[in-house]
Amino acid sequence: MSALHFGVFEVYAPQVGGTYSWAHPENDAVDYLDPERWVRMAQVMDRTGFDFLFFADGFGYPMIGGDISPASLSAAINFSGLDPSTLIPILARETERLGFVVTATTGMDHPLPLSRRFATLDHLTGGRIGWNVVTGASQNAVADLFGHPEMVAHDTRYAMADEYVSLARSYWERSWDDDALVADAAAGVYIDASRIHRTEFTGAHYRSRGYFGAPPSPQRTPVIFQAGTSPKGRALAAAHAEGVFVQATTPAHTARNVADIRRLAAEAGRDPGSIRIMAGLTAIVDDTDAGAQRLWNEFHAMQSDEVVAALYAGNTGIDLLRLDPDRTLHQVLDAGGPVGQMGTSNIERFLGGDGRPAPTVREILEELRGRGTRGFRLVGDADSVAGGVEALAEETGLDGFLLEPVFGTRDVAAFGELVLPRLRTRGRLPEPAGPSLRERMREAPGARLPRA
Repeated sequence: MSALHFGVFEVYAPQVGGTYSWAHPENDAVDYLDPERWVRMAQVMDRTGFDFLFFADGFGYPMIGGDISPASLSAAINFSGLDPSTLIPILARETERLGFVVTATTGMDHPLPLSRRFATLDHLTGGRIGWNVVTGASQNAVADLFGHPEMVAHDTRYAMADEYVSLARSYWERSWDDDALVADAAAGVYIDASRIHRTEFTGAHYRSRGYFGAPPSPQRTPVIFQAGTSPKGRALAAAHAEGVFVQATTPAHTARNVADIRRLAAEAGRDPGSIRIMAGLTAIVDDTDAGAQRLWNEFHAMQSDEVVAALYAGNTGIDLLRLDPDRTLHQVLDAGGPVGQMGTSNIERFLGGDGRPAPTVREILEELRGRGTRGFRLVGDADSVAGGVEALAEETGLDGFLLEPVFGTRDVAAFGELVLPRLRTRGRLPEPAGPSLRERMREAPGARLPRA
């Protein structure tokens, strides 16, 4: 049996997953502005054996009719919050082994400030940091916020991302030799100038000439994650990612995405088995199946068509409530809508194919109720959820899951204290091979990337 890895998917905002739950009495996410709330969650994760805390992030928000969706404000649906990178030093001081993965969007700035920020975080955490590479979400809102005349085209964003990551990696991996930092007080020499290397990078989108000032950190390059299962997203993952967060739909569809990412990695000359591919998991665990089902029913009752539509519009640019509910999404394609520039994975999944009919808009609204951008769902006691996790892993070929809490720290603690011990007993949780996040995820010693 292969080992499994587990993270928690969060945002520095009231709630995750594009669903409405912050107002439930079991949920502590309403306290997200209080750093002690995050310390409590991180310490539970550290103690129970999660691999990392993953923060999604972005600047946009759902738009409907050219302006912000009212539900995005009233229900707090994907209205961007605070910068999660600023939390990491606090959480690192309060934990021992837990890793931290922070989302940062390519194309918003030059790779230099991002590279310095992640080098700093890797030093501050002792090598426990990862970067989730995204090309952005809610690009229509982002274009307005940043004063762009129009959205950057989908394929162009991914071409920019490939250059962005390549330049960042050159800063981390090639700017300093390992022994360049001398700090010899007697000789008055801090850096051996012969062991510092000038960056010379000329691409279609980014250029850089000069010297990177951040000394090498424990991992040099943060563990690189990538989220996105469009064809361009899979290609970016195959070229650069060590961890991939795929959209979970059906087990069979997820299995095809997993196999395709590994195929592309092999074609790129990489070991396909070295990439850790994970999907989202909403797991509501309680001492009894009945208790877990009660919590799920309460959560589901909080959702509405407006909540579903706000989230879907933010991800895809499509307002489901303005469409004919008895027709499929092909009505948007037929009208020349924005399909292909935003949220392609969440559009293509509803277009039919492989013998499956395309669902109607009414069916999409019902399917996404309580799901949002969430992945697989398991509801039950610890034994049934642990068994469900193993079955999903076997059916899909996934290497692990990112828990997407419904009720904040309550769900994290229940999964960590009830489910993870059962999976550990079954031999599914590996012991970390070293203190860095890379060693933990690779299950092998060595905090740094293998030399190319």
